[in-house]
Amino acid sequence: MSLFEFLILLAIAGICGAIGQALAGYSHGGCLATIAVGFIGALGGQWIARRLDLPELFNVRVDEIDFPVIWSIAGSALFVAILSLFHRAGGRRPRP
Repeated sequence: MSLFEFLILLAIAGICGAIGQALAGYSHGGCLATIAVGFIGALGGQWIARRLDLPELFNVRVDEIDFPVIWSIAGSALFVAILSLFHRAGGRRPRP
């Protein structure tokens, strides 16, 4: 895999992570956090899809790597929603 192909995968993961964060309604972190959320969403979403025997809807092939776009967005939204539940619950304090 070349550097250009790796940068393409990072861009795709960033876009999927940003869409997942927008769907969940919660965003915390910058560009690198969004890319990480996209990759975690791809792993989690694809794992869930395999467990439920769901088809691969839209894959982007870069070199020899298939990146599951739809499952990455779904997994990102689910991951960010779970993160937001923990972050919001611990960060709120009543005002005097």
